[in-house]
Amino acid sequence: MGLLDAILGRSKPVRPDLDQLFAVPSAALTLQAATGFTPTGRGSVCFAGVEGGGFARVQEDVRELLDADTERGGVPVEFSRDAYGYTWLLATHPADDTAGLVNDLHAVNTMLQDGGFGPHLLCSLIGFRDAEGRALALVYLYKRGTFYPFAPLPGDAEKRDNQLELQVRGALGDDLRVEKDLSRWFPVWGAPGL
Repeated sequence: MGLLDAILGRSKPVRPDLDQLFAVPSAALTLQAATGFTPTGRGSVCFAGVEGGGFARVQEDVRELLDADTERGGVPVEFSRDAYGYTWLLATHPADDTAGLVNDLHAVNTMLQDGGFGPHLLCSLIGFRDAEGRALALVYLYKRGTFYPFAPLPGDAEKRDNQLELQVRGALGDDLRVEKDLSRWFPVWGAPGL
């Protein structure tokens, strides 16, 4: 960043730090103690769709890596496309294996990044539920290197529980790098893993 950038108020973009994902298992313990939300064992990675043989090979490598344990009872990964044309990869683990789930999500992000598809990565999320059945996701923004909570209200209406999201932000402020800019707390309606 040069002097002119500093004078004009431009800043360097934040570099993705995928290792931030490894803080989620301990943050999950804090979240459970503070709010009663526990991991569901489901998480997903969202990326903009890319056509071509190179991307298809990376996608097949991801499937092969994550499906390696299906013979021992593991759940195969699922790919889906949402209404906006984004591709989602859903990984499922036992609810008490948050570390294993995070390892899979980290591996997917790393494989896509190392394959040259990092600019297409959007976010990863890890799902949680409480005793009342309310859903919550910790969403990792790839391009910002930060997390934010997303709490949809139950029902068909696309409304959020903003009070719960702010409560979770307060509870996890010491555990995760939480996104400070609330305008970047994008809704992920109907995201696999939520």
